[in-house]
Amino acid sequence: VHLSVVLGENCKLGQDVAIGANVVIGKNCIIGPGTIVHPGVVIGEDVQIGENCLLYANVSIREQCRIGNNVIVQMGAVIGSDGFGFVFEGGKYHKLPQMGIVVIEDDVEIGANSTIDRATMGETIIHRGTKIDNLVQIAHNVVVGENSIIVAQAGISGSTNIGKGVTLAGQAGVVGHITIGDNAI
Repeated sequence: VHLSVVLGENCKLGQDVAIGANVVIGKNCIIGPGTIVHPGVVIGEDVQIGENCLLYANVSIREQCRIGNNVIVQMGAVIGSDGFGFVFEGGKYHKLPQMGIVVIEDDVEIGANSTIDRATMGETIIHRGTKIDNLVQIAHNVVVGENSIIVAQAGISGSTNIGKGVTLAGQAGVVGHITIGDNAI
């Protein structure tokens, strides 16, 4: 642990965890053995990160999100940002609270500057083995099936269910509240 690290109370760090300079870790976090946290990473309160993960510089993981084992998160990615939830009333937009979390299962890779929004309620889930390229936006309450590939600049709107083994090519846009079947391209 580097001297410039802010480590919240009641955090549990596994054996051989490496933490770089200027990292902030909120209270009650759990970081599994062998995980490497590069400089500038911010981890919110009550976050759980599994074993042998690699968080590159300037990654942000918001409160209560859960990261599995062997997950790689590239520079600048944001996990658990607020979903884009607003209601128009009285001539203006009002923000809806985003109370859910993001769950990233084992063996997932998330590209640089990608964002995965927390659920409005419940969970946004990226299932095991999925690979996400740079500059991808995944909205609130999305579920991405196992071993899917999401290529650069793709955007997935809220409450969409993506099946197993799906490929979303570069700059693909997916409307919300739909289901894409297994192995679709």
